[in-house]
Amino acid sequence: MKILITGGAGYIGSIVTEMCLAAGDDVTVYDNLSTGHRRAVPADARFVEGDVSDQERLAGVFRETGTEAVIHMAGFIEAGESMRDPGKYFRNNTCRPVSLLEAMVEAGVGEILFSSTAAVYGNPVTELLDEDHPREPTNAYGESKLLFERLLDWYDRVHGIRHAALRYFNAAGATGERGEDHRPETHLIPLILQTALGRRGRIDIFGTDYPTPDGTCIRDYIHIADLGQAHLLALRSLERGSIHYNLGNGRGYSVREVIDSVRRVTGRDFPVVESGRRAGDPGVLVASSERISAELGWQPQHPSLDEIVASAWEWHQSHPDGYQE
Repeated sequence: MKILITGGAGYIGSIVTEMCLAAGDDVTVYDNLSTGHRRAVPADARFVEGDVSDQERLAGVFRETGTEAVIHMAGFIEAGESMRDPGKYFRNNTCRPVSLLEAMVEAGVGEILFSSTAAVYGNPVTELLDEDHPREPTNAYGESKLLFERLLDWYDRVHGIRHAALRYFNAAGATGERGEDHRPETHLIPLILQTALGRRGRIDIFGTDYPTPDGTCIRDYIHIADLGQAHLLALRSLERGSIHYNLGNGRGYSVREVIDSVRRVTGRDFPVVESGRRAGDPGVLVASSERISAELGWQPQHPSLDEIVASAWEWHQSHPDGYQE
């Protein structure tokens, strides 16, 4: 299949690119490198530097490469930052990708897979969140993604562009060659690993008074390779029509449990400091992924938190500076 991946120089995008190539797909990575890394892009992928707001450029790339489907992974992802600067998120995650959709219409590309998020749900009203859970985001990041999901619904109705919206819970871990390197880093597992490596002085726990067993936030962590496999399955099922799937393990771990896992895996201790809550952080987010399991046969192959942490630890040890020289 001929696929264009926006944001393919990022953490998840580069690994999905790697897995699509391994499956025999012809992949073009389209990325403006504002947060991604050129060195993360697999050598066998075609690379085009560009922005998703450039409709003319995208339509030209679609035609030149014979693109059959798009995986849209270019977006800002920090919930905390979105509560300080919501405009940045609505511009980048909701408004600019309209040009991507218009370029698809212009070039006759009929399928798109969208990297959405569990943040579209907001505070849970059930123990496990399924795809029918109310969608009431508690931060601008989640709202910006939800709005784009709604745009996809309209482009399906009006133009017949089929889509898969994959609502990620917490992607983590690494493959042998690729891992997580955000600048600045804000994700919990790489932050703790950097602390274990001695590259940070401490790890902060934001909020210890949530209604959870140990008072800290609970999240569902999914291995990046399992996440990538779900993309391959979803992309090849779009002939059935548009779909929405949760991607998670179905089990949550608290911040303290993740810290304990890192200590077990690395055999190292490090300072931990308790701080106040961050705006827009729900206390618990745990997925029900039964729909994608029943419909596509997807099952996580790396469900253990320690296994996820161990794969990330191996990558961070061999890439202490990330993708920097």
